Amino acid sequence: MNRDRALESGDPGLEKEAWISSTLLEWGSCGKIVYVDNVPAGFVMYAPPLYVPRSVAFPTSPVSADAVLLMTAHILPEFAGGGLGRMLVQGVAKDLTRRTVKAIEAFGDLKGEEGGCMVPADYLLSVGFKTVRPHHRYPRLRLELKSALSWREDVEVALERLLGSMTPEGALRPV
Repeated sequence: MNRDRALESGDPGLEKEAWISSTLLEWGSCGKIVYVDNVPAGFVMYAPPLYVPRSVAFPTSPVSADAVLLMTAHILPEFAGGGLGRMLVQGVAKDLTRRTVKAIEAFGDLKGEEGGCMVPADYLLSVGFKTVRPHHRYPRLRLELKSALSWREDVEVALERLLGSMTPEGALRPV
C-alpha cells in the first residue's frame, strides 16, 4: 500500500520520510547515522516487523516475535573497511537492549547486487549474525543481543585507533 502510494506520487523519498516520522512517534528511534569528521559515512534502519509489513513477502519470513528487523545498512565506499558497519550494528544492539529486545534479525542478500538496499548476507555473518532460515537468495539471519554486546570493547578499541579522539558514542546519532 505505501509502496503503491509512493510510486503514484512519484516521490518514494516522501513516503520514506513519512514512514520514519510515523515510526519515530509510535515506536522511537529506527535508525542511526555514523559520521566521520562531521561527514555522514553510513546509516542503518531498523524497526519491529509490525512496522515493516512488506517483510512478510520474503520467502524466509516471518521475523521472530522477540526480534527487531534490520532493514538496511550502508557505508559509503570511501569509508568502507574501517569497522564503521560493525559500529552501527553495535549501536543498534545497544539501543535495542535498552528497550529489552532480545535479538536483531535481517534478510540477507546472497547475491549482493550493486545499489540494492539489502544487506549482504556475508557482511551480516561477519558481524555475528547466524543463519536461522537458509535460502538460496534471502536467508534470514539473527543476532542475539547478549552476544552482540560482548564485542563492544573490541569495537571501541578499534574505533579509537581508526578515528582518533572521536568516541563511538559521539559518532552515532539516532534517526
